Amino acid sequence: MSKEINTNVLPCPIQLTEGAIAEVKQLMYDKELPENHGLRIGVEGGGCSGLSYILGFDEKKELDNEYTFEGVPIFINRAHEMYLLGMEVDYLHGLNNRGFIFNNPNASSTCGCGTSFSTE
Repeated sequence: MSKEINTNVLPCPIQLTEGAIAEVKQLMYDKELPENHGLRIGVEGGGCSGLSYILGFDEKKELDNEYTFEGVPIFINRAHEMYLLGMEVDYLHGLNNRGFIFNNPNASSTCGCGTSFSTE
């Protein structure tokens, strides 16, 4: 018996920790986002190290790939994927550190705040 493979489902190039998933789902619930919105993850030029991360809620755009990670719809612009491949997004609840943390194996250097990086 042959197993049918769904070629329309791409593996998500990033990972979200349990803490990040819980925080994203809570934010989606609190903001009462429409069903066509998901978590946008990407990069943009700028920041102290050259590139900054984009993290927010948005609708899918024409140049996006769409993924689902633990029930969270994720939109990533195809051109950004090479900078994000293998990245882990975590969320910290500490007294001194609270917020999303980006652990990116493609970053050759990062800034002190952890929101910008360089690949050179």
